[in-house]
Amino acid sequence: MQHVIIVVHLMLVVALIGVVLLQRSEGGGLGIGSTGGFMTSRGTANVLTRATAVLAALFFVTSLLLSILAGVNRKPTSILQGGQSAPIAPTTPAPLGSGGGGLLNQLQGGMPPAAPAAPAAPSGPQVPQSK
Repeated sequence: MQHVIIVVHLMLVVALIGVVLLQRSEGGGLGIGSTGGFMTSRGTANVLTRATAVLAALFFVTSLLLSILAGVNRKPTSILQGGQSAPIAPTTPAPLGSGGGGLLNQLQGGMPPAAPAAPAAPSGPQVPQSK
């Protein structure tokens, strides 16, 4: 079904381009206007204008149908109901001067260095000391 609508949609695109190119120029775009030709009467302008409107409406309808068909088989997903049941605990990186276990060693499969003891929590606000 979707393939048929795509083919109809492409045919509408080609027809719409052709009808727009057949319309008489008003001379506003490039500063040149057509002074004569095989489509100079007012009646053909009305026919081309109506054909453009009909083709544009059909193009709009087929675009909507294609977007609706694209979302029909899509199942809604939720990030809250993922595959993991518990969150993964973040790992703390080793301090720069600890040596022995850098990022390269961790990526190569080496053992991560032991985490240093956490510093004592301050008892209150600290005043900066100048050195």
